[in-house]
Order: sequence, then C-alpha cells, then structure tokens
Amino acid sequence: MFKILKHSCMIKYCRTFSFFQSDCANICIVGSGPAGFYTAQHLVKLLPNAQVDIYESMPVPFGLVRFGVAPDHPEVKNVINTFTKTARNPNVRFIGNVSIGRDVSLDELRHAYHAVLLTYGADQDRALDISGENLGNVISARRFVGWYNGLPWDRNLNVNLDVEVAAILGQGNVALDIARILLTPIDKLRCTDITEHALAALSKSRVKRVLMIGRRGPLQVAFTIKELREMVNLPECGTVMNPQEFVGVPEVIPSLARPRRRLTELLCKTALEPNVSQGTKSFCPMFLRTPKRFLPHPDNQEVVGGIELVVNRLEGPDLVHQKAMPTDEVDTVECGLALRSIGYRSVKADPKIPFDDTRGRVRNSNGVIEPGLYSAGWLATGPMGVILSTMNNAFTVAQTIAKDFKDGVVDPITKKSGFQHVCSLLKDKGVQWVSFSDWEKIDQVEKERGARLGKPREKIVDIKEMLSIAGSKR
Repeated sequence: MFKILKHSCMIKYCRTFSFFQSDCANICIVGSGPAGFYTAQHLVKLLPNAQVDIYESMPVPFGLVRFGVAPDHPEVKNVINTFTKTARNPNVRFIGNVSIGRDVSLDELRHAYHAVLLTYGADQDRALDISGENLGNVISARRFVGWYNGLPWDRNLNVNLDVEVAAILGQGNVALDIARILLTPIDKLRCTDITEHALAALSKSRVKRVLMIGRRGPLQVAFTIKELREMVNLPECGTVMNPQEFVGVPEVIPSLARPRRRLTELLCKTALEPNVSQGTKSFCPMFLRTPKRFLPHPDNQEVVGGIELVVNRLEGPDLVHQKAMPTDEVDTVECGLALRSIGYRSVKADPKIPFDDTRGRVRNSNGVIEPGLYSAGWLATGPMGVILSTMNNAFTVAQTIAKDFKDGVVDPITKKSGFQHVCSLLKDKGVQWVSFSDWEKIDQVEKERGARLGKPREKIVDIKEMLSIAGSKR
C-alpha cells in the first residue's frame, strides 16, 4: 500500500515539476482592456514559462482605456505604458481583429489552450424601457462616449448639439464625463485626443445648461470626488443645485466613511454656498427624480423636447444605501438632448458561454466559470468601480489560475498547440489578425496625424484603414 501511495505522489510531483520546467502551458485571454492586460501582467510573473495570448475583437488594444476614458484625462491613460511593457514580454502575444463567436468559437479556443480567460467587458448600455425612448436625440451615454473617443461603430452617431439644454439620466462618473465634455471651453478640448468629428460638432454646440438627473439623493451619488471637483472648477461654468434637496444632509456627514464624507462635504458646500460668478454655462445636478417618459418637442414630434419625471422619496435605515420610492408628484424638465447613463451590461459573445441574462454578466464564482475557464473584469463582476478595482480583480483571478495549474486542477501536461492551431483556423477563414507590432504601426500614424493638429493623437475610426496600415511594410 505504501509503495502505491509513494508511486502516486511521485507521479503528481513529476507532473507538477514538468510543468514548471517547460513552456508547454498555453493560456488564452479574450479581451485586451484593463482586465485582460492586468491579468496577463500577473500571469507571466506567477507562471514564467507559460505562453499568454491576448485576443481582441478590434485591430487596436487597450479597450476601455482607449475608448472609455475621457480625452481630458490623459493621466489615466498612462496605464497604457504598463500594458505596452506587458505586450512586449516574449511570453505574451497580442492577436487583434479576432472576435470570439465570429472568427473563433469558445470550443475552438478551449481545444487549443489549457486555460481560457474571458475579459471582453461590458459594451452594451441598459435601456430605460419608457415611452418616447426612440425619439430623436435620445442617445445612449455609451454611444456618445464612443463618438467622441473614436469607437468606429459610433463615428456616425446622429447627435444634434444645436440645443440649449441637455439632460443626462444617471449620476455616475460617465455622466459627469459627458457633462464636462459638453460644457468645457472648446479650446481646452483641442489639445486632447478627442476625435476631430466630435470636436467640429462641439465647436458649434449651443448647449449652455446640462441637467444631471438621479433617482436618489446626494448621499447616494455614484460619481467620485475627483470628477465632481473638476465640474465645480470648470471655467465659465457654474454648478447649481437645489438647497432643499440637501435638507438634513450636513448633519449626517460626520458619520460617513472618509471617501463618502469628503464627497458629500464638497456637494454640500457647492449646493449651500453657491459661487456668485457662475459664468455663462451651468451644470445642474437634480436628485430624487425617476424618468417616466420622454416628451416630444412641441414643434417637432420626432425629436425629444422634455422629460416627465416622478418625484421620489428615500426609504431605509442605511442612509447611504436608501432606496428611492415613487410618490404621486410629477415634475417636467425641458431639454433638446437626452442621454441615458444608467449602466452597462455584457453580452453572450459565444453560445457556449454560461451567461446570466438578468444581471448581464458571465456566471462565475470569484472568476471561475469551471475548471480551465475563467472570467475577470466587468464581464465577471458587472460594471463597477474604476480601473484600480479592475486591476485588483484581475490580479486575484490570475492567482486563481496559477493555483489551479499548480494544484493540477488544470492539466498542463496534455499538449495544446495554442495560437498555432487558431492561426490555421483564421487563415482558412481569411481573417487578417493584427500583431502588437502591427498595432504600433497604427499607433505611429495616429501620433503623426495628431502632431499636425497639435494634439497627442488623432484616432483612426475606420477598421479597413486600420487593417491597411497594420498590413503595410511601414
């Protein structure tokens, strides 16, 4: 009996030792945003002999950092330098312009790799499902952000800025980003990487007042203090709030956790001690309002002219997490542009992905879908937190993957051909894939075009042009 146990232990030891001495482990990451790159960065440290391949549906990498971070936040985009260092690691391969469910299936990836990690994010917005949502100039915040950030699918977004009042439904950081872009002096935007088509439209914008409407109160806002401070200090713009919506709020401040306390202090100071020199534009957060229906413009029934809102009250013992309950009171605001910013959801990119349609994310337990199949970032957690939150989540999932290899939960011994197999599939389908060096050609062209315009880069918004540059011998 002892000999059998000893023999079994030796086999397990040899299998583990063989894995760590070889370069046979192939790991696939689907999605090249922060979650994908942070996981890759950690995996190459934890499993130094593994090959990590990062697949991306776009010809260009970096996901949310490129297409989601506001153009006037270049410091946030500096994380691209870290991702670039990871992409240049000899054990990391970037494979762009390859989409799971379209060019390659999940089954094909699992056949080619020992482990597959899904990190393709959340790129669909949530609808309000109320009357009038299909009126002209009722636009999703996600598409508006994609429009000014150079997402190819949104370059031809039909947005009319020849209006004086815009209303944003939602009170997260994306809502504040949009408000800031709409109200920032145009000369301050010219030196950012905002797209030229958006810059041209914004330069002719007549928007003077932006309403930011939330269903709960000042204690429950989802944005952070940095974004609020930027709005409060925006040149030529005043922040205006209704002091009546802050009744009882100052008394609660001492009991709040530090981040929420500092945010609420700034909110109260701005609302209760308004600056008399407010400028020619105004930013107006409104609380305790839920949209009931979009109203057509009286002169044009095809476009939005206002929003009917239900006035709410808050209920619940936990002041920060109170729920909004509707009353019988109704309010109406006029606006010529309405942007819904009530959150994002993921999509089921492949039929074999276990997906929770209600929550709009992949079914998983702490990043594990099943042995050998994992998920990280917003696809796993839902849209929550900032890039730092995604980094922490990605590092945790990377540790789980590494542990599964070391514990034999994932078999590293069975030979898997990795990208060699997938590459032959792509070749058979006529799919042009983009390497990281190919991306660097695109990157160089964008920087050259931007330099001529006095900005960091001018993003290419045409997929065919991206692929043409990537395939050149530049």
